[in-house]
Order: sequence, then C-alpha cells, then structure tokens
Amino acid sequence: MLQLNFPSFPTLETERLILRSHAISDAETLFALRNNDDVMKFIHRERQKTVAEVEDFISSFNEGCKQGRHLAWVIALKENPNQMIGSIGYWRTNLANYRAEIGYMLHPDYWRKGIISEALIKTIDFGFNDMKLHSIQANIDPGNDASRQILIKHGFVKEAHFKEDFYFQGKFLDSEIYSLING
Repeated sequence: MLQLNFPSFPTLETERLILRSHAISDAETLFALRNNDDVMKFIHRERQKTVAEVEDFISSFNEGCKQGRHLAWVIALKENPNQMIGSIGYWRTNLANYRAEIGYMLHPDYWRKGIISEALIKTIDFGFNDMKLHSIQANIDPGNDASRQILIKHGFVKEAHFKEDFYFQGKFLDSEIYSLING
C-alpha cells in the first residue's frame, strides 16, 4: 500500500512559482479566496465564516499532511513567496489504490496567465515520481469549462459524468471525473 511519508514538507519550484506549505499567515488570503464568488462558483464547499475558522482549517490540514492523508501547496510567485495567490494539491488520497484527487484554486487576478498549468505540471510530476501515484483524478462541476480544458490540455481523460451525485445547499449537482494514469 502507498504511504505518504516526507521528512519535511516538499517545497516545489517552477520557473515563476513557489509551491510551499500553508502557514497561519495565509489565513486571511485563504479566507478571501474561499469567500470569493468567482473563485467558488464551481467549488461546492461550505465557506468558513471567520478568519479564525480558516486558521483552524490550516492547522488541521497541516496535521493531515504530516499524517500522510493528503498533500497540498500554496501557490505563490517567486518574487513574493509569502503572498498566497492560490492553492493546488492532492485530497481524498486512496492509498490502497495509489490514487489521489487533485484540486486547485487561483485568485481571479491571476487567471489566464498559465499559473495553474505551470503548477499542474510540477504537481503531476511530483505525484507520479515522488508520491508514487498510479493515477490522479479530478472531480469538476460540468459547468466549469476552464477547468475541463486545462485538465484535457495536461492529458486527463474523462472517466465519468455522474448525474446528481452530489448534494450541496439544497440541490443535487452533477460531477465529471477526469483522470491521468502514470505511464
């Protein structure tokens, strides 16, 4: 069975980006991101109501990283590594099947600049070569064409379209599943 044990949090770098661990100092930015209607339009998760709730989320999230349950990075530009502009990472890690779900979000000021694409290349490489994943999946809202297009651009293929499989805020919503297999 797959195990995620890293002696220290794996900071990653690309040409323009630093992918680093979440810090409590990121709480206000993450709170703003998770409460931005444009960012959350296709991310169906309950929103935290206070910065303190986000600080608790970051603490419990970092503990989950240490315990090998998931692994996610803050996206920051190299010229300002302390300023979070988004996040990317692996959630719902299925250790028995060497599979994890990738997810990402980015502040609208940085959309359409290749940031997520650059971060995806690095995290996919890390997922396959360092984490030893066999497959990576992405679960998107079928209305999120931008996310669909970036996944397809990076080799993901559609595995399924589930009808009304997700209940959120009083409605049943559809899901599309995309995957990328190592090999």
